[in-house]
Amino acid sequence: MPLYLDDDQTALQDTIRDFVAEHAPVSHMRALRDADDTTGFSRDLWKQFAEMGFTGILIGEDQGGLGLGHVEAGVVLEEIGRNLSPSPFLSTAVAAVEALKGTGQAERWFPGIIAGETVAALAIDERAKHRDTVAMKAERSGNGFRLTGEKRFVTHGHTADLIIVAARTGGSDDDADGITLFAVPKDAAGLSAHAERLADASLAARLEFDGVEVDADAVIGEVDAGRTPLDRLLRAGRTGASAELLGVGGGAMDMTVGYMKQRKQFGTLIGSFQALQHRAAHLYSEMEVARAAVLKAQQLLDQGSDRADEAVSVAKAMTALATTLSVQEGVQMHGGIGMTDEYDIGFYMKRARVLAEMFGDANFHADRLALAAGY
Repeated sequence: MPLYLDDDQTALQDTIRDFVAEHAPVSHMRALRDADDTTGFSRDLWKQFAEMGFTGILIGEDQGGLGLGHVEAGVVLEEIGRNLSPSPFLSTAVAAVEALKGTGQAERWFPGIIAGETVAALAIDERAKHRDTVAMKAERSGNGFRLTGEKRFVTHGHTADLIIVAARTGGSDDDADGITLFAVPKDAAGLSAHAERLADASLAARLEFDGVEVDADAVIGEVDAGRTPLDRLLRAGRTGASAELLGVGGGAMDMTVGYMKQRKQFGTLIGSFQALQHRAAHLYSEMEVARAAVLKAQQLLDQGSDRADEAVSVAKAMTALATTLSVQEGVQMHGGIGMTDEYDIGFYMKRARVLAEMFGDANFHADRLALAAGY
């Protein structure tokens, strides 16, 4: 498929670009941070996303959604990234929806997601770095399970209505099999959340499961076969995070180029300096290569291709590297003011740092690709 958006996707891009720029610009994020908001996003804005139909973008039309694909979801996420908009779109409308598809939990949770009334959190990670290991225990208890353990860096974990939890029902921590996914409601007894601010002022929670009891209906998919929905969740989350990173990098690049066209040194626009022109050209090239990688991963996911997993890792690694270059060049070309709170460019660097770690950093995915190739 061609690596560019078709007419319908371009029309969606125009719509979401205007909507996010108007309702959730960088100043929206600043306002939440300065007010020491403890939710991490605006519930009213989430309802507006629902009214526009965006929350059901990956949900089939037969279930009340738009029935679109990962390319379209990526269009939304890129604009979220470009404006640094605090939103549960990635965790809820993308990753959680993909995990719930084709399971008995979809009928229960999809209506609330479509209506903008439900927010989902992903309780996947247990260490400082993202890994493919699951140590948290889920032991049989009566007609259900008892969950015991801890999850870390759970975005929206303290305010979510639904928490998707990966737990081990068999095997050892590193085994691919023996994992079960559970849909845990926020008010489950024995569940405690401790929210902490990340580098970009967003909130993530450390969740403690002290013998949390869930019934058999909480299982997403089948017992011991949670790897399948978990892989769907991770592929969607990694590709979505890549699209959001692309928006962060693109927003930082546009801001930097605009600054180069205005800032003067010694009576001359700094954009006329050849050394800076070379660096800007290099940055543009890196961002365009990353854009192609993301679009390819999205297309392969929509096709259900066997090559999608590899493309997803390529996209996540490349966008992390390209966006890191973009925000670093942005801060440096802005000079000393780039490090001040008054200028937005520093916020792009902080958001890029958080997104680069989410669902695995560039080193994680490079290693994953190397192992898949037999190294």
